[in-house]
Amino acid sequence: MKTKINGIPPLPNIPWQDRPAGSSEIVWRYSNNPVVPRDILPFSNSVFNSAVVPYNGEFAGVFRVDNTIRQMRLHRAFSRDALKWTIDPQPLQFECDDPEVGNFVYGYDPRVVWIEDRYWVSWCNYYHGPTIGLAWTLDFKVFHQHENAFLPFNRNGVLFPRRINGHYAMISRPSDSGHTPFGDIFYSESPDMHYWGNHRWVMGPKGDSWQYTKIGGGPVPLETSEGWLLIYHGVLQSCSGYVYSAGVALLDLEKPWKVIGRAKPYILNPRTLYECVGDVPNVVFPCATLCDSATGRLAIYYGAADTVVALAFTTVDDLIDLIKSNSW
Repeated sequence: MKTKINGIPPLPNIPWQDRPAGSSEIVWRYSNNPVVPRDILPFSNSVFNSAVVPYNGEFAGVFRVDNTIRQMRLHRAFSRDALKWTIDPQPLQFECDDPEVGNFVYGYDPRVVWIEDRYWVSWCNYYHGPTIGLAWTLDFKVFHQHENAFLPFNRNGVLFPRRINGHYAMISRPSDSGHTPFGDIFYSESPDMHYWGNHRWVMGPKGDSWQYTKIGGGPVPLETSEGWLLIYHGVLQSCSGYVYSAGVALLDLEKPWKVIGRAKPYILNPRTLYECVGDVPNVVFPCATLCDSATGRLAIYYGAADTVVALAFTTVDDLIDLIKSNSW
């Protein structure tokens, strides 16, 4: 392994499959995808765009579950091997001091990250329009909800795993009230997880490419000796609708709004039946990674066709080599 990975311990029990023989893919799919089917709960219409983290030697997560009423809810989940998941049938009930904030209408597309002494959850939260909800937990039993980070309209709030220059840090994608036909990634800072400012533009769509319509954050950025490794999603407008793919970039460690490099090719795009057929066809939407810092192995969890959770594999070195060899 050439690249040093900072801030996370080794994860020897990471789920893993070697690259298939004869394959030259940068990212390759788990052979038993999807790892979470749409009907894992009796009332679930779909389970997708979900977040996982190591927890007490095993794994925990916050999953997006759309029920058969088509309400969007967040549920906690647990697994011994990060492959077979048990999802709590009861949606998360947040403890919140202010009912104005706590009485939200929906929650979707969560991310989870360990920062200092607790797990933080960010998600798309409805408060007179989509915005970024924040909460923390110590045990995945009790979740304490904070103030929303931003005004509506905003989506894809992704926290960095440590303070940067003394401040908490987040990327997000300002949006509109509907199925946003635009989108750039912005960086924001906070001294206390309540008040957010120092907003900086990071990057936007690229014309004549797989990401020319809009882009947004994906999993929690990974700190490496080369910079923050950011997996993100990008969208193009085809004659039959949006196509969501995944790409990768490197951001400066101390000024993450500065892009060091950004791979031209996508690393994952809709090709399989479970990615091309579902409630929203032609979507791969990464929301979480597990990384073994000892080997550089990376497991990527992504929503497929807004219907199921799938898994893919790569290495940190492979992604960084791609950025260095074929970057905008």
